[in-house]
Amino acid sequence: MKAALTIVLLVLSNSFMVIAWYGHLKFAEWNWFSKLGLVSIVLISWGIAFFEYMFQVPANRIGFSGNGGPFSLIQLKVIQEVITLIVFAIFTLLVFKTETFRVNHIISFLFLVLAVYFMFKK
Repeated sequence: MKAALTIVLLVLSNSFMVIAWYGHLKFAEWNWFSKLGLVSIVLISWGIAFFEYMFQVPANRIGFSGNGGPFSLIQLKVIQEVITLIVFAIFTLLVFKTETFRVNHIISFLFLVLAVYFMFKK
């Protein structure tokens, strides 16, 4: 149960992170947003990133073996990175229609999945 909750929280966290980090590139297409200066865009991104932390911190506390969770610190980090890339890929395909995935991208994702596999191998 803690493993599933950790992963769900990490997916939610990374969804907000991707929007905070890359959403402003798409939001620039909106009239009112395109007129904002860099400081305003940074503040909006920080506001979005606040929600990232609202999910990230509990995910790490629940999932960390030192707190009774199922994952070591290194395992948590590798899981988080893979989730980040998956969420980013989905976001890119849905929001930025100009981006395409090629075979080398798919191969790199497969290697990341293998990294997770080896991370958990005893």
